[in-house]
Amino acid sequence: MKQFPIRPAWTPLNILLMIVGFMVFWPLGLAMIAWIVWGDRMIDKVQDAEVKWHSRNSGNAAFDEYRRAELAKLEEKRRQLDREGEEFEAFLRELRSARDMEEFDNFMAKRRAGGSSTMPDEGSAAQPA
Repeated sequence: MKQFPIRPAWTPLNILLMIVGFMVFWPLGLAMIAWIVWGDRMIDKVQDAEVKWHSRNSGNAAFDEYRRAELAKLEEKRRQLDREGEEFEAFLRELRSARDMEEFDNFMAKRRAGGSSTMPDEGSAAQPA
């Protein structure tokens, strides 16, 4: 599959290109917004069109049926990998959340044990040393 040089996401580069596009010629800025928002769908449509273009009938019904079955298996495997990727990302989010909660609980336990805040007083920061 083709890699696009600018991925459709809200990256600093894309935002800069969008701003420059608006400054040069406003439809370019709108086109950049469309790419950022709908670029993934556009890529999928282009890839689907390429697959359909390359999967023309060969003239042999048995081979064509075999090819359709294999492409269906590959598509199912791709969907399965996408689902597993989403599950792994959810796992990582839960792991980060658990780690954050543990760090927060440790902070609160130390704060309660020490009896004082770890934040400096507003007055002490303004006084010269």
